Amino acid sequence: MNMRSTRSTVTFSNPFTLPGYPGDLPAGDYEVLVEEELLQGLSFEAYRRTATYLTVRGRGGHAGRTELRAISDSDLKEALSRDRGATGKNNHSEAALSPQEDLK
Repeated sequence: MNMRSTRSTVTFSNPFTLPGYPGDLPAGDYEVLVEEELLQGLSFEAYRRTATYLTVRGRGGHAGRTELRAISDSDLKEALSRDRGATGKNNHSEAALSPQEDLK
């Protein structure tokens, strides 16, 4: 099975929450890892998303630790949308998503 991973960075201008995880996460840059598998038997190359993870760096007593939190694409988009809305009310800057591809 052929797999590929795509990495991107999202920037949150405000603290945010994700469904299924307790507490707020601080504003800042977060790496997103998307894993996809090659669909077999097609006459063209196509991939299906199998997992999406948000990289969360530890704070305080957990500094130096990194956690990959499984998230859905829709939860990530919703969190970014809420951040843009909150930021627009505060100072009119936007959360950003900038892709970088890392093929396996």
